[in-house]
Amino acid sequence: MLQNNIVVGVVGSGAMGAGIAQVAAMAGHSVVLFDSNAAALEKAKNNLTATLNKLQEKGKINNATEIIGRFSFAAEMGAFKDCGLIIEAIVERLDVKKAVFSELEKIVNADCVLATNTSSLSVTSIAAACTKADRVMGLHFFNPAPLMALVEIIPAVQTEPSLIPLAKELMLKWGKAPVITKDTPGFIVNRVARPFYGEAIRIYEEGIADIATIDWALTELGGFRMGPFTLTDYIGHDVNYVVTETVFSSFFFDPRYKPSFSQKRLLEAGWLGRKTGRGFYNYAEGAVMPEPNKDTALGQQIVDRVVAMLINEAVEALHLNIASAADLELAMTKGVNYPKGLLQWCDELGAEEVLDTLDQLYNDYHEDRYRASVLLRKAVNEKKKFI
Repeated sequence: MLQNNIVVGVVGSGAMGAGIAQVAAMAGHSVVLFDSNAAALEKAKNNLTATLNKLQEKGKINNATEIIGRFSFAAEMGAFKDCGLIIEAIVERLDVKKAVFSELEKIVNADCVLATNTSSLSVTSIAAACTKADRVMGLHFFNPAPLMALVEIIPAVQTEPSLIPLAKELMLKWGKAPVITKDTPGFIVNRVARPFYGEAIRIYEEGIADIATIDWALTELGGFRMGPFTLTDYIGHDVNYVVTETVFSSFFFDPRYKPSFSQKRLLEAGWLGRKTGRGFYNYAEGAVMPEPNKDTALGQQIVDRVVAMLINEAVEALHLNIASAADLELAMTKGVNYPKGLLQWCDELGAEEVLDTLDQLYNDYHEDRYRASVLLRKAVNEKKKFI
């Protein structure tokens, strides 16, 4: 299982599937890339060939032809029969994924590991579609897979425990930064990052600041690479909003993850962000981008509120053993490029200051959204640091 020389299969030749296939091939594996859509498969083949040749032209690799030769492009799942690992990267629909896993099990050998690249669905539920559910796990890559280092390794309830360290070792050999996380909604990144979007939109909806000012504050004063409105426009509201809605419902409608009407309306209007030319910002030719209000006091108020919410989410994930402190820090710096790990950030600010911010918000709003993690409160009472 998960030997260095295994043949790797990938289900789905879209951007994510093709990206994962490229990573595996560049790590030396023979790769079977499957898609039932012949046009999509041909497009992936052409794109992969062009990408690898371009990497060679830039001097980043010297063996493009050799890597391209490791690919097999398949229109039938029967091509997976000799694979030792198959990674599914298709539409985020539980019924479709379960059907694919059930079909895969009829084709592959008993030692083949089946992995899903789901970003928000239950790995345990997907594994339940298989008779041999102990060989199913989550391997969540981030887009674009060849460039993003983070991979979340998610054991299902049924996963054979010995597979997890093997998966971690394999991902390290692929040049990735693997973290291990419990099978809970959003795993690490898509759970812990929710307040970056949700609280920023809340600040905007309340009229405390406009979108340009909030983006300015979180980039210039907070040190984030992109502001939340720029980032959601870049991701696409059809993706970002749906993840928020999925996490919210999966957490039994915990108000900490509540979606916003502002973003839902953009989705309904078809204003999905950069790809449609309109989102929170207008990207049409000649459109003038709004100027932020560079009031440092206001900006710091925004940063303090959003960062406190992010820290609280990371601390709560630690409290519930979703992941280790080290993996939580690695996930947020490698997965969403935060300027520092949130637990380290809490230590630097002081847990007491973070708790004061949250308690003040709770006192003002009387919403469970702002409840502080018991572990944060303990850190203050016991004067402990997280890192």
